[in-house]
Amino acid sequence: MGRLRLVGRRLPRPRRLVQRGLSAGRWARYVAPAVFLLAVTAVVLVVRSALQSDTSRADGPRPAASTRGGRVGGRPKTPLAPKRWYVIRSGDTLGAIAARFGTTVDVLLRLNPGVHPGALIPGEQVRIR
Repeated sequence: MGRLRLVGRRLPRPRRLVQRGLSAGRWARYVAPAVFLLAVTAVVLVVRSALQSDTSRADGPRPAASTRGGRVGGRPKTPLAPKRWYVIRSGDTLGAIAARFGTTVDVLLRLNPGVHPGALIPGEQVRIR
């Protein structure tokens, strides 16, 4: 009498995924992001190839790039002016230095980021070009 009997009812059998600890919802949680990334990658590749084929048709055949000069495409390399330095003397200001060398205070400040215009130290070097 102490036992209850289930008459006509069977207990459901666990599926293989449930036995391994992966239910259908948990499996989809891991597979869905991978499928999404794969789909996005495919769309990006298709759009990129379409854009490249549109530009190649408009420009015509492109010549092969020459790397003999060290640069690919763009404008020719202009020679840079050599760096020039000035040693600050007592009583100098950035405005006076800029006027002496035909430049502006803004250019001097851009070339010398560590220099404070109000606190110039005699003997300190300032880049002019």
